[in-house]
Amino acid sequence: MLIRDATAGDWPGIWAFMSRIVAAGDTFCWDTDTSSEQARAMWLHGGSLDAERRSGGAGGAAPRASTEPPGATLVAVDADGTIVGTGELHRNQGGGGAHVANAGFMVSPDHGRRGIGRALAEHILDRARAYGYPAMQFNAVVSTNTGAVALWRSLGFEILATVPDGFRHPAEGYVGLHIMYRKL
Repeated sequence: MLIRDATAGDWPGIWAFMSRIVAAGDTFCWDTDTSSEQARAMWLHGGSLDAERRSGGAGGAAPRASTEPPGATLVAVDADGTIVGTGELHRNQGGGGAHVANAGFMVSPDHGRRGIGRALAEHILDRARAYGYPAMQFNAVVSTNTGAVALWRSLGFEILATVPDGFRHPAEGYVGLHIMYRKL
């Protein structure tokens, strides 16, 4: 498996599994009817992807000011060229909170339990450190997503708080939503 920076041309491969994860509505805090265009604007950023936005291609928000820590989107690619996972790095907040990183991860349900999420997370943590972020915070880890919670804990994240009933799970009803944090 290769982990590399995403390109604009990777979007169809990312959306192929991301659309299923978003539509399921059981692990990610996005509307289940999020369109490909909306997801693309929220997920793809960093490097050449921001340059594409500056040039007017692909739409999306304007890039952040150069004085702020950058973002990045990575993909995990199988030996046959299939994109099997993706992770994205961005600042958690603006202004005085722009120094803390945030990230999101999605692994194809067809390729789970192969260490893809861990490998992407380790790359994102390394990238965040290289960009100068001193810490990373996850604002919304669904408590019933036990695999993700265990992974983040094994990578040094701690649960700072849980918002009771903060997530409406399609099968479990209202469940907790963890805020997780670690220094880098």
